[in-house]
Amino acid sequence: MYNLFVAVLAYLIGSVSFAVIVSAFMGLDDPRSYGSGNPGATNVLRSGNKKAAILTLIGDAFKGWLAVWLVAHFGPRYGLGDAAIALAALAVFLGHLYPAFFRFKGGKGVATAAGVLLAVNPVLGAATLATWLIVAFFTRYSSLAALAAAVFAPLYYVFMFGPRVVALAILAMSGLLFWRHRANIAKLIAGKESRIGEKKAAGAGK
Repeated sequence: MYNLFVAVLAYLIGSVSFAVIVSAFMGLDDPRSYGSGNPGATNVLRSGNKKAAILTLIGDAFKGWLAVWLVAHFGPRYGLGDAAIALAALAVFLGHLYPAFFRFKGGKGVATAAGVLLAVNPVLGAATLATWLIVAFFTRYSSLAALAAAVFAPLYYVFMFGPRVVALAILAMSGLLFWRHRANIAKLIAGKESRIGEKKAAGAGK
């Protein structure tokens, strides 16, 4: 029963789309209507409003962190351990990808995954974020940086903690990240992928 509650609560937390909410609050176009059509910080940045992109990034990361932190902090008193943490991590991530509040059309989950990893362990989160930053800095491709971080995140976890159940949740998240970035992968191969900071183009897809 507790595990079901964890899954539902984490999914609902993940279903809050900060890209859409922040854009609406700041009077910007719906991020689903331009650029990649993806409700995430990278696409919001294409609006030219850096503040909105930063707020989106923080919000999406925070909800991932919050869902896992709540279980890690309060779960033990109800007998909840690593399995519940893994469940919360995957559920909040799925909520972001397929949000109940926004017709199940969500983002790609990079910021939310980062928040999840920071809640699981700050060192794990920092190592994965460093991987993203290094690749993004040298290539200016957000998608490529996300894919690199997705590859290394489960490896970092296993190296630090061993093959525990949380590693399976992180591995599943990595697989979903690759699936959500499949169009980006094709465009990277074709040399047509958009770089970080490029302005929006009406009706243009990423």
